[in-house]
Amino acid sequence: MGMCLSRSSGPVKKRQSKRLTNQSAAAVNGGGSNRWSRNRSSKRDDSIIQERALAAAILLQQQMQNGGGGGGAVPFDRSASLRYPNSNSKKNQPLPRSSSSRARSLTDPLLQPHQLVNQEVKDDDLETNHFVLVHGGGFGAWCWYKTIALLEEAGFKVTAVDLTGSGIHSFDTNSIASLSQYVQPLTDFLEKLADGEKVILVGHDFGGACISFAMELHSLKVSKAVFVAAAMLTCGQSALDMFSQKTDSNDLMRQSQIFIYANGNDKPPTAIDLDKSLLRDLLFNHSPAKDVALASVSMRPIPFSPVLEKLCLTDSKYGSVRRFYIETTEDNAIPIALQQNLISNNPPEQVFHLKGADHSPFFSKPQGLHRILVDISRIPST
Repeated sequence: MGMCLSRSSGPVKKRQSKRLTNQSAAAVNGGGSNRWSRNRSSKRDDSIIQERALAAAILLQQQMQNGGGGGGAVPFDRSASLRYPNSNSKKNQPLPRSSSSRARSLTDPLLQPHQLVNQEVKDDDLETNHFVLVHGGGFGAWCWYKTIALLEEAGFKVTAVDLTGSGIHSFDTNSIASLSQYVQPLTDFLEKLADGEKVILVGHDFGGACISFAMELHSLKVSKAVFVAAAMLTCGQSALDMFSQKTDSNDLMRQSQIFIYANGNDKPPTAIDLDKSLLRDLLFNHSPAKDVALASVSMRPIPFSPVLEKLCLTDSKYGSVRRFYIETTEDNAIPIALQQNLISNNPPEQVFHLKGADHSPFFSKPQGLHRILVDISRIPST
C-alpha cells in the first residue's frame, strides 16, 4: 500500500469512463399478503418435501440396481461446489444463492458457469491469453486468488507473482534498497518468456509503478497493461509524489501508517506497516469479512526506498504499450478523485469504471473485475 500524505483540493479534470452495463435486475414479483403465505405455506412445503423424498427414493433404488447389487457402494459425487441448472434445461430454475451471508450487490452479480466456461478463450482470437498479476504494496500473490480462479475457468493462463519481500518471498523487506530490486521477480519472469511471447500485465496499487518499470524494460513482451486503482505515474514521478497530492489532515492512510526504522531512529525509515485495526476501513470497506481476515494475517510491510524512487519512462518503450485503467469508486486508499487526476495527467487508451468497488476489487467485486479483464483481453490490436 502506498503512502498518502496529502489530497489535492483543486478541481479534478474528469475523463469520460467506460461503464460496465449490467443486465437489469429481474422484476420483483408482486407479493401476496402475509396472511396468504401463512395459509398456504404449510401445505405447499409438505407437498414439496413429499415429492423430493419420493424422487430421492426412486433415484437411490435405480443407482443400487445399476451398481449390480452385491452391496456395491452407491456412486457419490464428492464435489463441494454449487450445482447450477443446465442452460438447456426445460425448466428455468433460479440460480442458487451464494453461501455467503453478505448481501450481493446487483453491480457484481454471481455469474453462472456457462457465462465463463462456455466462453473459453481461443488462442487464435487473442494476441495473448496470458495474464500476469502484480500485487500492491503490502499484498502478495495470495490476494488474486478469486481472479486467478475465474480467469483460469474461462480458459486463460494466469501467473501471479510475489515481489521481493512480499507474500511468501522470504527476503527481508527492510533490506530492499531500490525499485529494481523490489520488482526483480517480475522482470526475471518477463526475461524468461520465449521470443515473441507476450503477456497482459495487471498492476494494483503500488503494483502500477512496478508494471510501469517492467514495461520500460520489456515493452516488446507486454501486449497490454492494466492499472487497477493503481499508481499510473509519469516520467520523473515517484509513488510518494502521487500520494502526496492528498491533503486532508484526517487522512485515513496517514493514521494507519507505522514507519519501521530497522537501521535506527536517526536514519530514514526502511519500511511502512499498516495498523491492522484500520485495514478494513482503509482497504476493504466493501470486502467480505473472510477476505479481510485473510489479509490481516498475510500482509507484510511495504519497503520504503521503492516508494521514493522516481521512474524514468520513455515514449519508445513504456509509451508503446497499450494502457487501460480500472477506477474503483468506493476507494478510501486512492480516492476516485486522485485516480481521475492520474488519468488526466497520463491518459490511457480506455478507462473502465467499477462501481461499488473498494481499494481491493479482487475481494469486493471479483466478478466485475473479471469481466473487465476479459473485455480488455479481447480488444483487438490497433
